[in-house]
Amino acid sequence: MEISQPDNSLPGKAKGSFPISLLSLTVGAFAIGMTEFVIMGILPNVASDLGVSIPAAGQLITMYALGVAVGAPILTLLTHRIPQKKLLIALMLLFIAGNGLSVIAPNYAVLMGARVLTALTHGTFFGVGAVIAANLVRPDKKAGAVSVMMAGLTISNILGVPLGTYIGQNMGWRAAFGAIALMGVVALAGIILLIPRLQQPKASSILQQVAALVSPKLMVFLLICALGNAGLFAVFTYITPLLVDITGFAEHSVTWILVLFGIGVTVGNMIGGKLADWKLMPSLLGTYIVVVLALTALTFTIRSEIAAVATIFVWGAGSFAVMPGLQVRIMGIAKDAPALASTSSHSAGNLGNAVGAFVGGWVIMHLSLASLPWVGAILVGLALAIGAGSMLMERRAAVNPDKEINVRTYG
Repeated sequence: MEISQPDNSLPGKAKGSFPISLLSLTVGAFAIGMTEFVIMGILPNVASDLGVSIPAAGQLITMYALGVAVGAPILTLLTHRIPQKKLLIALMLLFIAGNGLSVIAPNYAVLMGARVLTALTHGTFFGVGAVIAANLVRPDKKAGAVSVMMAGLTISNILGVPLGTYIGQNMGWRAAFGAIALMGVVALAGIILLIPRLQQPKASSILQQVAALVSPKLMVFLLICALGNAGLFAVFTYITPLLVDITGFAEHSVTWILVLFGIGVTVGNMIGGKLADWKLMPSLLGTYIVVVLALTALTFTIRSEIAAVATIFVWGAGSFAVMPGLQVRIMGIAKDAPALASTSSHSAGNLGNAVGAFVGGWVIMHLSLASLPWVGAILVGLALAIGAGSMLMERRAAVNPDKEINVRTYG
């Protein structure tokens, strides 16, 4: 990945590399990734300090996910006429305020409100940020640019969450949210100083945006996104008991395996962006095939320490390699509402996360812990099958242009 200052001959776009302005989006994504996941590492501290049970504290995670899934598209619709740079600035101010409120929250109810407030910025930031990232570069670099922004989210799992957890456990959980708020200030400064004022496309009406969002073709890809994430979280939610109870790792070793998983996720995200810029749909389907094979293999390799770790690395890389291309594809389908569509993909992904965790729990109760990988493979296989069917229909439409009416009905 090469970062450079934008070329003046291409307004806001670098000729052969990514503009440095993308890094401000990466920092923002890093901060948002920290605020989403760090709560998992400091949950006992929060519960003890506020005098609530661990399950009650766990609702801070659930409500955050619901805030992203439900609130983000609504916020995007309500703010669709605001210039994109100004909207990003407003979102980061809201993000800083939400985390600042978490620092001083006197009780559980206020902390819950602060988490929901912060969650509203999550999906809208990534939705608008993806549109800006794609517009900062040449058309053949869009997926790569989105992957640079998304790298902040993946790197936060390797560096940010362990750092935030360490701060929370040693300096108090409020200090962790204070550190995240400071990271938000850094991102805000980068957005103000580095993001150029891009030409704002003519704003579509709310009805036009909703119409673009509910098109059957877009719904298909949102379903693909949800199923892919469901397959990921059906297994990842219970990765610790899998590695401890079946593979035989000591519990303290799981942390380092998760760091390796995070490295795989980051590598996969960057490679996925380049592959999607090369051939979008073939790379998406090919990557889903890799994920299905990795999860199927994990059914057997989970009983061997070395093989399990290698499979988990490949699984993590493949699971996130699809995301930049999926974002670009979804934005391309909804040309009248790219930010809303991109935001909705994060909503679909969060719903997939929740469904996957629920399915994984059901599998453990009614089948076995060891059954999780092949059930995850089935969920991702469904995403693959739907994606392949979509591509075949598009190719048939290209070969038979006389059936244009049917194609329009589909997409």
